[in-house]
Amino acid sequence: MKENGTMRAVISRTAGGPETLTLEEMPRPIPKTGEVLIDVRACGLNYPDTLIIQDLYQFKPERPFSPGSEVSGTVEALGDGVADFRIGDRVIGFTTHGGMAEKLALPAKSCVRIPDTMPFDEAASFLMTYGTSYHALKDRAVLRAGETLLVLGASGGTGIAAVELGKAMGARVIGAVSSPEKAAFVISHGADNCIVYPRGPFDSAGSKAMANLFKQACGPNGADIIYDPVGGDYTEAALRAISWGGRFLIVGFPAGIAKIPMNLPLLKSCQLVGVFYGSFTTRDPEGNNVNTRELVDFYIAGTIKPAISNRLTLEEAPQALQMLAAREALGKIVVVMD
Repeated sequence: MKENGTMRAVISRTAGGPETLTLEEMPRPIPKTGEVLIDVRACGLNYPDTLIIQDLYQFKPERPFSPGSEVSGTVEALGDGVADFRIGDRVIGFTTHGGMAEKLALPAKSCVRIPDTMPFDEAASFLMTYGTSYHALKDRAVLRAGETLLVLGASGGTGIAAVELGKAMGARVIGAVSSPEKAAFVISHGADNCIVYPRGPFDSAGSKAMANLFKQACGPNGADIIYDPVGGDYTEAALRAISWGGRFLIVGFPAGIAKIPMNLPLLKSCQLVGVFYGSFTTRDPEGNNVNTRELVDFYIAGTIKPAISNRLTLEEAPQALQMLAAREALGKIVVVMD
């Protein structure tokens, strides 16, 4: 932050891709009643960050705004009425936007203390991916030990989190990715197997071949749970490999919103289950707090650990978002302030 009360922030002034973003000096925020001011040390990138700057996300903030929904840092100032935090506390902050900035004011209820042993870059890579995947597997799919879990896009942020958590919860985990390099990465994080699928789009024969690839990997009984943060043509092919009574988790759509023949859920007697972590955190804050405490326990025990492939500066934030949009990341990309 500058001496004149300003700070540096990556700003979206017009709808468009990462190339439209600018690094600017903006007024330093002042925490309102119930808010804390965070001295941001790192901002973890998530796929919605690439959508919100294009006005393609379900929430459209008023411009100018800074993208970035997950930050870590220290509490620098307290608004009136804040009793649960003290200045100097190390925290994760969860928001819709505003994270690619040196300072961020957030409601105290949107912040979580982190262990002293958790580095800021890992903290900024923690809550969105592990929170989404844990809510999906624990609350929405009710995963049971011994079940088979198929994870599409398994090398991405939420995908690798689902792999780690699936193993921690006792599942047989099969990853699915688009390159041998990504497959090796997924295996190194505990997956029992990982298949490499071709890049779409697919014609009818290609879709059938991919469905057979999923079926062979899952075995004759199919996948009890399918975790799909990819969408597009991959969804229907994976759904054809689901078990009788399986649960198909709809997490995201970077490859496009899928069109599913509705006879498939009928024939498999399976469930199509939506996963909207952001809404869950506001609709069931106590349930989310329980999940977050359990995730921190997993982290302290060494069961889960954020995988960070790239650390870039605020000046490099557009490049970081471009890498994310191109699905080049192995795990998480983080923008660091220092």
